[in-house]
Formats: sequence, C-alpha cells, structure tokens
Amino acid sequence: MAPRVLISDKLSDAAVQIFRDRGIDVTFEPSLGKDKDALAARIGEFDGLAIRSATRVTGKLLEAAPNLKVVGRAGIGTDNVDKEAASRRGVIVMNTPYGNMITTAEHAIALMFAVARQIPEANASTHAGKWEKSRFMGVELTGKTLGVIGAGNIGGIVCQKAVGLGMKVVAYDPFLSEDRAAKLGVEKVELDTLLARADVITLHVPLTDQTRNILSAENIAKTKKGVRIVNCARGGLVDEAALAEALTSGHVAGAAFDVFAEEPATASPLFNLPNVVVTPHLGAATTEAQENVALQVAEQMSDYLLTGAVTNALNMPSVTAEEAKVMGPWIKVAEHLGAFVGQMTDEPIKSIEIVYNGVVSKMNLEALNCSVIAGVMAATNPDVNMVSAPVLARERGVEISTTRQDKTGAFEGYIKLVVKTASRERSVAGTAFSDGKPRFIQIKGINIDAEVGAHMLYTTNEDKPGVIGTLGVTLGENGVNIANFTLGRSDRGHDAIALLYLDEQPPAAVLDKLRATGLFQAVAPLKFNV
Repeated sequence: MAPRVLISDKLSDAAVQIFRDRGIDVTFEPSLGKDKDALAARIGEFDGLAIRSATRVTGKLLEAAPNLKVVGRAGIGTDNVDKEAASRRGVIVMNTPYGNMITTAEHAIALMFAVARQIPEANASTHAGKWEKSRFMGVELTGKTLGVIGAGNIGGIVCQKAVGLGMKVVAYDPFLSEDRAAKLGVEKVELDTLLARADVITLHVPLTDQTRNILSAENIAKTKKGVRIVNCARGGLVDEAALAEALTSGHVAGAAFDVFAEEPATASPLFNLPNVVVTPHLGAATTEAQENVALQVAEQMSDYLLTGAVTNALNMPSVTAEEAKVMGPWIKVAEHLGAFVGQMTDEPIKSIEIVYNGVVSKMNLEALNCSVIAGVMAATNPDVNMVSAPVLARERGVEISTTRQDKTGAFEGYIKLVVKTASRERSVAGTAFSDGKPRFIQIKGINIDAEVGAHMLYTTNEDKPGVIGTLGVTLGENGVNIANFTLGRSDRGHDAIALLYLDEQPPAAVLDKLRATGLFQAVAPLKFNV
C-alpha cells in the first residue's frame, strides 16, 4: 500500500505532482491548516503531513496521528511544530533550510540599503507631496564595516554579497573555521570585537538559549555610536525595548527588522520610531523561494517514506538514499544488538558504549547510534523508534559513548555494544555478512557465529557434557523445532553459551523444564524484528 501524505497548507501544484509521480497517495486540502479540529479528525489516516506556517502541529494533534511518520515544513522555521512531542512519538520533523537562503540574504541586503538611505520614510514623504531632500541624509555602505552574527548558510551569502559591495566584513560564529572565513573574504572575530567595530550589524542565527537576546541592552551599549542593526533571522535575538531606547537616545542610528519576538507583530517598541524599517516576515517571500521549498519538502518526504532517506531532519540524523542502501544491513545489526541486551537487562541502564570497527566505523554513526538505542529501549517501550529512542535515553539519564576503530580481527567490520547497570555489564558484538544478513559474533566475550531469527533462545551454562542433549531433547519432546544451533565457550570446563534459532517462540512450560534441570545459569527467550 502506497504511503499517504496530507498537505494542509498551500503548496504549489508542482510539489503536489512530485508526490504523485513518486507513487505517494497525496491529499491536498490547504484549508485544514486553519481548522485544528478538522485536521485532528483526518490526520490519523496519514503517514506524512506537509505544512507551511498556518498548520500548528501540537502534542494534541500528534496524539490523534498514530500512523504519522514524518512532518515536512516547506520553509526553515518550525516554531509551529512541537518537536519534543514529535520526537517522543517517533515522528521525524523536516524543514527546507536551503530553499530560501538567497531570498532571505537578499532581503537583509535590501533592508541594509533601506535603513542606510532612509528609503521608506523618503518614499512616504515624497508620496505626500513634500520635497524634503535635505531631511534624508544617508550614508554609503561601501567601505563600511559589516558585522555578521552567524556566518552559516544565509549569513555566508550575506558575507559574500557584502564583500561584493565593497564592505569590510567581520563575522562572529563559533562554528566558522578559518579556512571558511578566508574563502568568504571575511575576518573571524569575537562578539565583543564585532560590536565595537561594526557600522552595520546583521543577524543570521537560529533562536536558541545561547542566542536569545544576543543583542541585549548590555551588548547594544557596546556597539559603535551610529551603528545600524538589521534582523531578518528570528525574533527574540534582539531586546526590542533596549534597542528602542538606543534608537531614541541616538546611540543607534537606525534599524531594520523583518522578524519580531511576538508574531504576528501588531505592536512593538520599534514601531513608529524614526529611521526604523519594518516588514512582516518577508525574508522568504519571493515566488522562487516559495516554489523551491515546496518542491524540496515534497522530495524529502517522498524519499523518506519510500527509501528511508532522511534529509534536513531536526530530530534525527540525516541519512542519504545512498547511505540508506549501504547502511541498511548495519542498521539491522545495530538494532539486533540493542534488542539482545535490552531483553537481557532487567534493571535501569546507566550507560551504553558502542564500538564501531572497520568498514562500519566510516559510516553515519549518529544514525547507527539511534538504531542501537532504539533496540535497547524497545524491550520496555515497544513503540520506540530511531527518533524517539534518544529522547527516552536522555530522560532516563543513560550515558551514550561512541568509539571508532580501524579494522581488527577476522571481519571487515563489526559493532560491539557494552551496556552497564548498577550491578553488571553485558556485551555483545555483531557483523553484516556479504549477503546482508546480520550475525551475532560474540556474547560476553565468547566468540560465536549465529544467524539472527525472529524467535531465539539464549542459554548460559558451565561447559560440561549433556547440556546440548538436554536442550535438543527437551525442545524436541515439546514440539519446538530448532532452525539453527550455535555454541561457544570461553575455555574447556568454563563458561559456555548457546544461541538457538527456533521456528516459534517456546512455551513458558518448556522454558521452566529447562531451568528445572539445574544445568543452566540463564534460559532467556528472545524476539527480533527481522
């Protein structure tokens, strides 16, 4: 059955057609985004939800969507999506951060010119029949220093365009490398240096706990007198009340804002101040950008629903379609290892250590980590998946650590998992053979070679005669067929293990008979999603 996607906001016909061309069963009802009750009544039918800004994806809506796997936002902002609730329910949240980069960067440059030359006020004055040529004395941007806070995708484009305009550019961005700064033609500086040197400041960072009010009253006071401030990124990055005071006092010569702390912005301390240019969040409002993000979200959602490829997800590591093909067997290995330990552990887990050796160590480890954690957590939370598992682990205080190793041993690559509780430590390792089938290759330090089946039985015992016979006879007498039987031991007369691949789950009474023999230290039935 084809995946089903609901589009609850306005998307272009071309985007709708992409879903159809890819074999997605798409329902286009843009009016639903503004009717939360009607949307809640319909959402349970769908695997995917494509939105813009009108639809609000709340925790309550997600509760009504048991089949929902992905929410795709045509645009960069996802303030209208409860990402924490989505993660808890295992729903991927995607956006399209690249479709409106040029448009938003151009808007920032346009606002920079508008506030430098007081264009909106001069326009209004001239329309009113006045000719106040001497009133609107502007400044040139050429030769001025532009301070860019955030030199990522959009900020980087602003840097390039500003350099092309003949501006000197200084950038504050903790993640900006010296090589990248050199390629952009900018000087990387600390925030205080930027504030002291910049004639114009433009912001291009997301709103986080670290960036909220990055231009606070204290930081605005550190700026050069006569500075002009532009914000086309996110409301809340600038203390609007403090900026209004600085504008009124003359310390700040002008400001241009496309975004506000409260939107829709019907009131702001910045409104009606001289030389303040304001627009209603138009950064992405061009025909090209709206079309680009609509097409991108359709492609991304289709890729995920059809191939498992994850692009531009906010709560899940990205996995390309090519990676998904190569990593598929290893994702299953990771899940099976986690499931083994999860089913064997009956007390709170303190830490999960994951070792990636050989070929697998070069892969997308973030995605593999999610698969391991999902496998571990599934024992007590059957509905958990790669999205929700890390959230659950974090809430439980589980420490996750990852190690990469070059190839060692007989296998081209393997994954080893070590899980620690307050009282014990369990380890298991596995690999993917050339046929793509996962194998267990080591349990608690004992080497084995066991195929993974849906129903398995794990036993531990002291290495001595009679154990294998007891297993075979007891299962056989009770009609439980053994598809595969793998043994391993640490040394003669010491610890031994058996991993049996069965055709069906053994009844509890049969397990009790095995335990009653006194030969086994552990008799554990296991289930795997194969």
